[in-house]
Amino acid sequence: MSSPVSLSAGTARKPAYWPWLVWALLLIGIDQVTKQWILSVYQYGDWTPITSFFNIVRAHNTGAAFSFLADHGGWQRWLFVGIGAVATVLIIWQLRKHPEQKFFCFAIASILGGAIGNVVDRLQHGYVVDFLDFHWRGSHYPAFNVADMAICVGAACLILDEVLRARRAKKAAASQ
Repeated sequence: MSSPVSLSAGTARKPAYWPWLVWALLLIGIDQVTKQWILSVYQYGDWTPITSFFNIVRAHNTGAAFSFLADHGGWQRWLFVGIGAVATVLIIWQLRKHPEQKFFCFAIASILGGAIGNVVDRLQHGYVVDFLDFHWRGSHYPAFNVADMAICVGAACLILDEVLRARRAKKAAASQ
C-alpha cells in the first residue's frame, strides 16, 4: 500500500491560474449572450431610449475602439483578429507565470475575456456588435458592449496595479 504524498511544512503551492480563465470565460459568455439578444431583437440602427442619457442601439463596428480604421475596406478585421490571438497567448502566459498576483490576474483576465468576446464577433459577423449608447446634450459617446467594458475595467485595473506595485517597491527600497 502506498502512502499519500504530503507537502513538507516549508513548501508552498503556487496558486492555480484556471480560476482566471473561468472569469474570462464568464465575461465571454455574458458578452455573447447580450450580443445575441441584440441581434435577435434589433435591426441594424434600431434603438430604444432607456433614460434621458442612455439608449439601447444595434450598431456594427468594423474598426477598433472609437471605430478606428472602420472604413478601411475589411483588412482590419484580420488585423484585429490577429492582435486578439497574440494578446490571448501573451495573457495566458502571464496568468500561468503570476497566478499569485490576484489584482494583476483579474485585470488581464478581464482584458482576455473582452478581447476574445470581440474576436468572436469579428470571426462570426465581420464586425463587433455594439449596443450601449450613452449621450449628453446632443453628443453621443461611441456605442460599446460588455467586452469593451471588460477591456476598459481590465486596463484601468492593470494601470492601478502597476502604480501600487511601484509604490510598494519604492517603500521597500526606502526602508532598506
